[in-house]
Amino acid sequence: MDSDSLGGIGRRRLLGWSGLAAAGAVAAGAPLVGGRSGERPGDRPGDRPEDRPEDRPEDRLGDRQHRPAATGTGVPPDARPGGAYDRYVAKLAAEGRFSGVVLLSHRGRTVLSRSYGMADREKGIRNHEGIAFSLSSAGKPFGAVAILQLVQQGKVKLSDTVGTHLKGYARDVADQVTIHHLLSGASGLNTPEEDPQRIFRSREEVHAFYEQWARKAKLVAAPGTPTEHAGADVVIPALIVEAVTGRTYWDYVEENIFRRCGMTGSAFRTRPQWLTDAHLAHPYMRLADGSVVDAVRNLGKSSSNRSTPGKNPGRGFIDVPGDGGFATAPDLIRFAHALSDGTVLERPYAEVLTAAKLPHGPQSFGAYHMPVRIVGGQWVHGRAGANPGVGASWNIYPYTGWVGVILSNTDGGTLQELTGRETQAVTGGTPGGGDGGG
Repeated sequence: MDSDSLGGIGRRRLLGWSGLAAAGAVAAGAPLVGGRSGERPGDRPGDRPEDRPEDRPEDRLGDRQHRPAATGTGVPPDARPGGAYDRYVAKLAAEGRFSGVVLLSHRGRTVLSRSYGMADREKGIRNHEGIAFSLSSAGKPFGAVAILQLVQQGKVKLSDTVGTHLKGYARDVADQVTIHHLLSGASGLNTPEEDPQRIFRSREEVHAFYEQWARKAKLVAAPGTPTEHAGADVVIPALIVEAVTGRTYWDYVEENIFRRCGMTGSAFRTRPQWLTDAHLAHPYMRLADGSVVDAVRNLGKSSSNRSTPGKNPGRGFIDVPGDGGFATAPDLIRFAHALSDGTVLERPYAEVLTAAKLPHGPQSFGAYHMPVRIVGGQWVHGRAGANPGVGASWNIYPYTGWVGVILSNTDGGTLQELTGRETQAVTGGTPGGGDGGG
């Protein structure tokens, strides 16, 4: 499974700063994203922030009572090209601490797009907006979206237990643990440790292993109890998608989420594709001796990071069902807008996805396969994930129509810092504010 930790930062801490905002507040009337249906970054004239120094009056209607003063008129200075966030990313890149792509979009218009470093050093391919990056845990919400699509079609109920759709599970798991428990991270399950040295050789091997692995999950607390990063919480819903649709999780998500959202650069890629496709960023992993290697070309090498000891993301062949995937930064912007306009989920079900389910702290909560939090007086919706040589984050700011994406392909311990700076630039809040700790 992909790591949910960065530099020793625990799961709860990560969930706090990666931040998806709950639709408990969205239900009050604010849209998930302020952009209009069908728009993509850069689609229309006037996309430059200097072309529209102030939002149109009609864009401000409906969210005036919620919007912080810092975001009430146009683009905040810190989020503009040349602003504080832009300068900070450039500094990290100049110091060799960031390689990847950052993107800020406001109401469907690109405000800031920057690319640094190499996607493939061996072949001399630079990072750019068309490069797809491994998402790690930032791809987990796709599994929740897939389940909710089946719920709105009447094929699945969130109150269904594991045993409603799957066989081979312990009686207490089959009879007591519901889909809602799994998606909200409150299954009470524990799953066996994985062998980080195992090298998978095919899609079939990956699927068979994790199908059996999920069946070994044990109920160690009453369902409804918050679970610390139980892999079964992610894998079992993906297996339910497969049982109901008759398709692999990977194929279902590609057709019903990626293609529906117009995410043409996104897919679940295999290790051979990672090695040969010029549009995939390679993960550059730091070893114990301080050297950096291309993880996917060096399967015998392992991460020295204390939160991911012995891991190498290239060993998986393809991402675990329910996890990961590859996406470009513009595609993640498209996904964010598809959540708001009914493209991928009907609006009520999009609000179910992001509604706060469990408190993580004073201003942070768990939603379905994602955290949500309050920063600077507004909700932030998003998900982050990391693996050796991999960092990914996407955040939706529903009150003000912003979306931020960060994708990186090198170790450097900067993803948490970057997401904090992004949120500060957009909301005026303090980086890391409202993480909830714990």
